[in-house]
Amino acid sequence: MSANLAPNPEESLAEYVKRLRTSAAMTQEQLSAAAGLHRQSLTKIEAGKTTRLSKKAKAGLAAAFLIPTEYLDAVAGDAGAIAAPALLKLCPQCWIPGTAADPMWTDLRSRYCFACGSALVRECRNCHQPITSHQHRFCPYCGLAYKNASATPTNVRPASPPGSGIEVGSKVG
Repeated sequence: MSANLAPNPEESLAEYVKRLRTSAAMTQEQLSAAAGLHRQSLTKIEAGKTTRLSKKAKAGLAAAFLIPTEYLDAVAGDAGAIAAPALLKLCPQCWIPGTAADPMWTDLRSRYCFACGSALVRECRNCHQPITSHQHRFCPYCGLAYKNASATPTNVRPASPPGSGIEVGSKVG
């Protein structure tokens, strides 16, 4: 599959899905089976007759293409969807994989968990790629679990507000 999986700025849902499918050298039948969709539904999406995706269709297509659901949200009309993954934070101690973030973690100024005091993280501690979804238990880039059984290393800075000048993941001291 092509290295450029993110949607282009002016790309429609139809164009995006068709581009990813052809890049993966998949037929509509293969993609519909991999995504758990009816072939007719996929045909409507690629023909531009469907501009909104159900949760099932979005999850299926994201799984089939190995992309975050936010990419599909972006081409379906949610303009802020691609920017959101860079702002996702979680507590490596309290977060339960597959669940939404605690609302206190989403505050731009929050750097520590209010429940346990652990530093919130915005990126994989191994490969430093941003956390793209709270639905993923493991980093899609390196496979490391986001939830850490041991305490967060004390020599790594917690998530910092965008534009603060503090580089996330930089060594302290």
